[in-house]
Amino acid sequence: MTESDQTSLPHRPIDVARSAPAPVSPRALSADLRALAEHFQNGPVRLVEIVEVLKGRGYRFLIVLLCLPFLTPVPLPGVSTVFGSVIALIGFRLALGQKPHLPQRLMQTELPPRILPKVLRASSRLVGAFERLSKPRLQFFYRHAAFQRLGGVLIALCGLKLLLPIPVPMSNFFPGVSAALLAAGSFEEDGAVFLAGLLTFSISLAYFALLALGGAAAIGEIWQRVLGR
Repeated sequence: MTESDQTSLPHRPIDVARSAPAPVSPRALSADLRALAEHFQNGPVRLVEIVEVLKGRGYRFLIVLLCLPFLTPVPLPGVSTVFGSVIALIGFRLALGQKPHLPQRLMQTELPPRILPKVLRASSRLVGAFERLSKPRLQFFYRHAAFQRLGGVLIALCGLKLLLPIPVPMSNFFPGVSAALLAAGSFEEDGAVFLAGLLTFSISLAYFALLALGGAAAIGEIWQRVLGR
């Protein structure tokens, strides 16, 4: 082909949008939960392994994951001690505006291998429904540091509530749901989910206040019977 032939050919602009590789969207948390269930179905599971699998997800995803076993009215005394400690520590760091950090001793804690895969599989369906409903709205809750620190304080308090050895139905449920909602709203910057977390936390306070009043009344009645004798 001569130089004159080359100049006579029509110029074709390069379609940059078509030639550029499509951006890879992050995998949904529900998919990660299913992957975790398959990965941890045999043998003991340590907390550090879950953190490694969720690497890049952030500690708010870890909070949601640790709260999922508490979405049941039955309290989990053994699990709530470990998970509550982790949730409280992460919440305190978030409240201070610092990057969450967990002690190595806590990271090496083994989790129940029989319960965890079942919880993860059931939770993946619940989280999948949440992902379809959540969307960006009332984003100022996630654009201002004051609300983020408030969320950290409430998450820390939820973790401390999970540490309480109270063998009463729903005693783990309300703090678990509250912490999960306060953390999960950041996924899509959904302020409505943040408000739902605040509402659930208020219900949790009322529930624990009723437990305290009921316990005090029961102790008073026992003392009256003892003194009456």
